[in-house]
Amino acid sequence: MQKGALNVHRIRKDFPILSRKIKDKPLIYFDNAATTQKPMSVIDAIRDYYMNYNSNIHRAVHQMAEEATHAYEATRQKVARFINSHSTDEIIFTRNATEAINIVSHAWGEDNIHKDDRIVITELEHHSNIVPWQILCNQTRASLDYIEVDHGGYLNMDRCEKILQNKNTKLISISEVSNVLGTIVPIRKIIEMAHGQDIPVLVDAAQSVPHMPVDVQTTDCDFMVFSAHKMLGPTGVGILYVKREILEKLQPFISGGDMIKEVHKYETVYNDLPYKFEAGTPNIADVIGFGAAIDYLNRLGMDKIRDHEIELTKYAMDAMKDIRGMTLYGPLDAKNKGGVISFNLGDIHPHDLATILNDHGIAIRSGHHCAQVLMEKFDLSAMSRASFYIYNTPEEVDKFINALNDAKRLFGI
Repeated sequence: MQKGALNVHRIRKDFPILSRKIKDKPLIYFDNAATTQKPMSVIDAIRDYYMNYNSNIHRAVHQMAEEATHAYEATRQKVARFINSHSTDEIIFTRNATEAINIVSHAWGEDNIHKDDRIVITELEHHSNIVPWQILCNQTRASLDYIEVDHGGYLNMDRCEKILQNKNTKLISISEVSNVLGTIVPIRKIIEMAHGQDIPVLVDAAQSVPHMPVDVQTTDCDFMVFSAHKMLGPTGVGILYVKREILEKLQPFISGGDMIKEVHKYETVYNDLPYKFEAGTPNIADVIGFGAAIDYLNRLGMDKIRDHEIELTKYAMDAMKDIRGMTLYGPLDAKNKGGVISFNLGDIHPHDLATILNDHGIAIRSGHHCAQVLMEKFDLSAMSRASFYIYNTPEEVDKFINALNDAKRLFGI
């Protein structure tokens, strides 16, 4: 593997958890698709808020409240620039990407999806992008339709085009990158096809925004969701992007404090965008921490992050292909996938394999990865998954490969 554009060894010094040992071995963290580790700058930003200007926002005029409000809104500006939205008014803070999808299913879906309408998703989706639409379809007597995926991990684009030409199709909700197979979906092409039929598109970008440049103006998506914790930020913070012309027509899903402008005995005047959709005291500290995470990623550069992951994923897949009994799932070209490798090794159950790797200090994911529809497609109950990020190295991959071979010997494969 050639030396990448990132100085990974310097980056690793910013992450205190990477000095930890598991089973007396250095931690190798390959579960980044689930959540990423946090640099000291993020930890310090959260600590600084609680130590020096802990206060509620958007309400008081005292200095600490103004400082907290400024820091909180600065993150909204950073998010808007990061995904190139037209305005901060289009950026809504949520608890996570799952809540963001649920807000769309309620605030938009209940007014726009009716009996016999169709919502289109894919077999690649995370449960978070399946269950809300199942519930909405059951409530409205609409139908849920799937774009199939082949065993190479790619979508059936002919089927996609056919579905989108159906006059009853009213929404497509799709992951830009699969959390299981790493498949990078041709999102711009799908959005162009959908908009040609006046069909809005929601993009689940939980696995794309942290790993590659994303531009909502270029893709022209109508909704986008992602989570802070998958991109060096804290848990408990999600982003819902909605085009302003759509957002202006939506009624709030959660009501209460801060989403109001005036409240009288029998009527309420809602707040301006985006606050109309942010009821109650938000997760102030972690939103501020998320701002520090975005700063960190911007310093590295998203193009360099993507290049690093391509190199590391290719290096790992090339080594894994040489292991007898190894089955890799999804695209086999690292340029066509995110930094995710799902696999099975012989007849070793993924949970058993994960336990063995843990004894080597290596953290991977095992199970159905909140994607049981995809597991059914592959006729499997579980897969093992290794997923990479900015602080992972070829040397860690080498130890991972040695641990896989140890597992083979232990099971007599």
